[in-house]
Amino acid sequence: MSDWRNMSADELERQYSPSRWSLRMSADAVIRAHVAALRSGTEKARAVTQTLIDVPYGEGDGEKLDVYLPSSSSPDLPLVIYFHGGYWQFLSKDESGFLAVPLVQQGVVVVAVGYSIAPKGNMDLMVSQVRRSVACVIQQYSHISGLYLCGHSAGAHLAAMVLSTDWSQYDIAPQIKGAFLVSGIYDLLPILSTYVNEPLKMNEEVALRNSPSHFLSQLKASSTSCDITVAVAQNDSPEFRKQSEEYFRALQSAGLKVSFEDVPDTDHFSIIEQLVDDHYHLTKLLLKMMGKS
Repeated sequence: MSDWRNMSADELERQYSPSRWSLRMSADAVIRAHVAALRSGTEKARAVTQTLIDVPYGEGDGEKLDVYLPSSSSPDLPLVIYFHGGYWQFLSKDESGFLAVPLVQQGVVVVAVGYSIAPKGNMDLMVSQVRRSVACVIQQYSHISGLYLCGHSAGAHLAAMVLSTDWSQYDIAPQIKGAFLVSGIYDLLPILSTYVNEPLKMNEEVALRNSPSHFLSQLKASSTSCDITVAVAQNDSPEFRKQSEEYFRALQSAGLKVSFEDVPDTDHFSIIEQLVDDHYHLTKLLLKMMGKS
């Protein structure tokens, strides 16, 4: 297991501050640039694709999603559900359509999910929301050829929690064909004493029950045929890299179909921002996963 318990409080904060590890610009600048990139990519996607904005998947204010549709009239389209990052406390679905253009052009439906970020929402609520969003999408788009998940950072954590769902308490059991987990956190215990937890207010019990690394047997039961990619940036922090490496190895040991992508010349932010580009390595891998390469 990770040796984060031996780190000083300052070092733990540094390890879990992705913006401090970018080589491109200062911490504040890289976050501003990230938000700007996601926003402009989403504006472009909304301008050039057919969209359904603010589709409710539940009763709550935050329980809405956006759908980016290809022009293809074929009923047999793959569908990707994207969960945004932002440490469960920033960003929204309104900056989450940036990856749609290269996918929609290849006949893929893209759904960007909103959830109630902290401090309004807590971790249990967010996990329950993303699970319900998936159940709702499957009910509305029952004719799709395959359901895929993609998440970045906190969104990769949420996607992994969706993979670990016990669907017996839902009216539907989605057959998730693939999951693309980018620079995620899979064990929440190390962040309990960091600034990340201030708005989340998790205790150890909440962190444990929402850590995908603790639900491998459930994941194995529900996702045997799922093709999982765990991706991490070359310039993610050592602790972020370790989270991805350990989760990948655990999935592998559990006998799941999983591959690991260590993406060169990227940081925590550029690794996902570049999904706007159809020539980018991860865009190609995502399309290949859906049989679209």
